[in-house]
Amino acid sequence: MNSNPLIEYDEDVLLLEKTTDVRDLIVYNDDHNTFDHVIKTLVDVCGHQPEQAEQCTLLIHYKGQCTVKHGSYDELAGMCTAIHDRGISADIL
Repeated sequence: MNSNPLIEYDEDVLLLEKTTDVRDLIVYNDDHNTFDHVIKTLVDVCGHQPEQAEQCTLLIHYKGQCTVKHGSYDELAGMCTAIHDRGISADIL
């Protein structure tokens, strides 16, 4: 007896056609901005809690970069621009 079921009709196959294009908003370390400025930016622009912003800022400082937000390109584009406007390097990848 064969335990593998046979698919006889295309209707038996469920396909997920809509894919979500999740991107990362990454902030980079520099020698110009203070910890307080980066923390305040993450709170104001990304909606982080102060503790979360502080942890991200430490990762940015010691690792050279940190993903501070996930989302679609459209969700992140305004945040990335606002971060740039405050003199901080960021990219959407």
